[in-house]
Amino acid sequence: MQNLGAKLKMQKYTRRTINRFSLAAIGSLIFKSIPATGQRRSTLKPIPVILDTDIGDDIDDTWALMMLLRSPRVATKLITTDFGNTKYRTRLLAKLLQKIDSANVPIGLGLDPSDKPGNQSEWLGDYQLGNYQGAIYEDGVEALIETIKSSSERVTLLCIGPATNIAEALRRDPSIAENARFVGMHGSIKRGYDGEEGPAKEWNVKVDPKSLQKVFDAPWECTIAPLDTCGLIKLKGKRYQKIFNNDDPWIRALIDNYKAWLPKADWLEPKPNFNTASSTLFDTLAVHLTYSEKFLVMEDLRIRVTDEGYTVLDEKNGRVVRCALDWEDQSAFEDELVRILTNRLG
Repeated sequence: MQNLGAKLKMQKYTRRTINRFSLAAIGSLIFKSIPATGQRRSTLKPIPVILDTDIGDDIDDTWALMMLLRSPRVATKLITTDFGNTKYRTRLLAKLLQKIDSANVPIGLGLDPSDKPGNQSEWLGDYQLGNYQGAIYEDGVEALIETIKSSSERVTLLCIGPATNIAEALRRDPSIAENARFVGMHGSIKRGYDGEEGPAKEWNVKVDPKSLQKVFDAPWECTIAPLDTCGLIKLKGKRYQKIFNNDDPWIRALIDNYKAWLPKADWLEPKPNFNTASSTLFDTLAVHLTYSEKFLVMEDLRIRVTDEGYTVLDEKNGRVVRCALDWEDQSAFEDELVRILTNRLG
């Protein structure tokens, strides 16, 4: 009982709001101590990444999380939850990380730490943050700022939800742009959902366009995976079966979440068959762009975010954004995605 009490005390301590001085003091320790979780060794030095996610709405965030943690090309330094209801999202994140033996990754609550039921609540159950064995920051935005500022290397800030947390971090400390670059799953340039011709108001942009405007105004490199390419990614046939029939604990946690989520996805029409195909895996392409542009046709375009949520071409007023505008080899990307998820990269 004494050891359990000490453990709970430490969890309570790590979950409190951390001020800048205490975060700065542990910043260097974080960067030295956390390996690329669940990954095979690579001859290339892993890229430090912070993930900002609205996990718990669309299931693609869960696929992207697994891909990120299993990629040998990145080292995940912090994960923050965004776009409201962040206590629910952080509980889901914590349970997933603990389930796959990755509780060494620090996590932080984003703005609006409410705890309402979400699309993966059936799998989440009554799991509480006190059960998480790693560090939890109540002020995830502050943790994000200090993780960037304390890094000896430029950090890749990977945002796969609305850019609310990122905009707030820039508001508090614009200097983070000096030691970071932005990679996001945002926008639609020439094609919309399911490859439809013409741009669409992509979800991550349209629900908070002001925040992405602020992100694009910052003096850092910006790269996006728009619907033009990421909106076409689905695993079917043999690729999906390699995931679906895999008994690896990481994959089982992923598939169990997919099963719990699918009946809640009322916006999907038609819904994919759980036994034969994934839903659209938008966010996995943004993960890929943190370390590679292979398989893609990339273009530097002047993009402006409208107040209505469009990402429009604007040679006069737009800023240069590197865009994954088309596929060079989508099939090869999907093969690599399966290899990463099943931990079979050579």
